[in-house]
Amino acid sequence: MSDNPNAEIIAIGTEILLGEITDTNSVFMARALRDIGVNVFYMTTVGDNLQRISDAIDLALDRAEVIITCGGLGPTVDDMTRQGIANATNRELVFHQSLYDMIAERFRGFGVTMTENNRQQAFLPADAKVIENPVGTAPSFIVETDRGIVISLPGVPREMKYLMSSSVIPYLLESYSLGIIIARILKTAGIGESTLDDKIGKDLLSQSNPTVGLAAHHGSVDVRITAKADSKDEAAEMLDDMQIKVMDKIGSFVYGTDSETLEDVVTDKLKDQGVNVLIIEAGLEGAITDKLNSEVYSSVKFRHPDDVYNTYNLDTDLSLKECALQLTTKSLEDANQKAVIILLSYPDMDENADVEQGSVIAVMTEQMHEPRYRVYGFGAKSNLARDWMPRWGLSTLWRSLKENDSVVD
Repeated sequence: MSDNPNAEIIAIGTEILLGEITDTNSVFMARALRDIGVNVFYMTTVGDNLQRISDAIDLALDRAEVIITCGGLGPTVDDMTRQGIANATNRELVFHQSLYDMIAERFRGFGVTMTENNRQQAFLPADAKVIENPVGTAPSFIVETDRGIVISLPGVPREMKYLMSSSVIPYLLESYSLGIIIARILKTAGIGESTLDDKIGKDLLSQSNPTVGLAAHHGSVDVRITAKADSKDEAAEMLDDMQIKVMDKIGSFVYGTDSETLEDVVTDKLKDQGVNVLIIEAGLEGAITDKLNSEVYSSVKFRHPDDVYNTYNLDTDLSLKECALQLTTKSLEDANQKAVIILLSYPDMDENADVEQGSVIAVMTEQMHEPRYRVYGFGAKSNLARDWMPRWGLSTLWRSLKENDSVVD
């Protein structure tokens, strides 16, 4: 066995391909493998079809030393993982009376009568190593071949997580001389993916160890630095060195690392500077105020942008953008505010509306010469509304507060 195995994760289940469930199992397994130094280069999802399951496993054995399947170990006709692995590794399925007795005992413990179809769970590929499953009824197993190792786990998340931690990780640590992989995430705000990519540069982004990569989310981009070494301390030192280089390129856009959130960072910054931000939300109530500590803002909420025009006696001929900009400046001056966020969104409009201004968000602090704003072609019914607009607004406020730590004396 090689000292630096590559792994492939195969999630099995038509319900994943139909979008009926989200595959969180693969994410958990990938992180568990990363933490012990196993590279995951491929993740595959395949439906409940015997030929396609067999083909996916066969292909995976051509490009990885460790294959982990998840799902398809139940008692029903669409649970085909056992047979798929047997086909891909040219083995027969063999009945294990001891497994059958264990499954039966588990059902008796549940006070449930076991049906005959559960018998198929006691069949495993020839010479497979059994992974006992004390938290469920589906036996798991490992098949060792000349081409690689196939590990089969149940799809029930609770069972998979238990077996991954209690059996699979110890087995891999015993089978391979593994290093350590650790990762650090730099959280950025106020910069797009392409600009971030350009600023970091090809030299750093093309490094093989540590690696630097970008992950774009709704309204934000993370920079992930990953290092692999023989020890955790050595990997951490590599991360520190690379982080210094990356921060030299984009430090002004980084608000935190790992689990830090923009909302918490903005809240802390407002508290430190003694700033109370006025937030006016119309059509999308709570989009920003629900994310911040109530100690740092005062708010006015409206059910519809039209209510804003009427309440503040604004010309109804103003566009949504013009309304937001005028209200931002007016609020900053008349209410003696030091920071203002205005979010206006038509509540019955989604992303399919053929309009230029379905929503607008504007931000202004007393240090800005003029408001900063962003216009969107979707309204409050869009799935993007509560992600994109608050993220941009808080990013812009954070940038202003960061650049002007003397907002107040």
